[in-house]
Amino acid sequence: MANRGVYLRFTPMGVLHAYREGIFPMADEQAGSIFWFRPDPRAVLPLDGFHCSRSLARKLRRNLFEVRVNTCFEEVMRGCADRPEGTWISDSFLALYTALHREGFAHSVEVFQEDQLVGGTYGVALGAAFMAESMFHRVTDASKVAVSALVDRLAARKFDLLDVQYVTPHLQTLGAIEIPHAEYYERLQRAVKKNRSFDDHCG
Repeated sequence: MANRGVYLRFTPMGVLHAYREGIFPMADEQAGSIFWFRPDPRAVLPLDGFHCSRSLARKLRRNLFEVRVNTCFEEVMRGCADRPEGTWISDSFLALYTALHREGFAHSVEVFQEDQLVGGTYGVALGAAFMAESMFHRVTDASKVAVSALVDRLAARKFDLLDVQYVTPHLQTLGAIEIPHAEYYERLQRAVKKNRSFDDHCG
């Protein structure tokens, strides 16, 4: 959980402040509350360590998917929230992160097949750090395609840090690792001070 010494507010600027301190929010729909987390260890996906399986590489070569960026941010969030086990992406999260998207901080990578949204991921960019929030897929490997495109985009724009919060079996197959919070925080503080752009022009 977050340190008591950091004042946290669930507003666009408050959430950006939290990210700069290595903290992120999650909602509890049933309780109607926002909780703040700072995991130790922290999961990151090294931009030079993305693991592309043979089957995924074949799909990428065959151009089975079309990747777009920032064309349907809210729809990606809703896709990530559509989980049978429930979600932390509440209506208040949708509203706040959509506001961050309008302000140029939150971004989505979208995967289409036959002009239908079939997968994607979204997160927040601060300096040379990108905090990935969630991903989803409606067809096999669509979320992996989204993460692959995200990694390529961040590497091309000279980002330093891709935060994925917690290691899951799915993320491990893509190359995610855990590092101590102290190391993560040092890397985060260096990254957020740099001038980078997630948009089409490189920073």
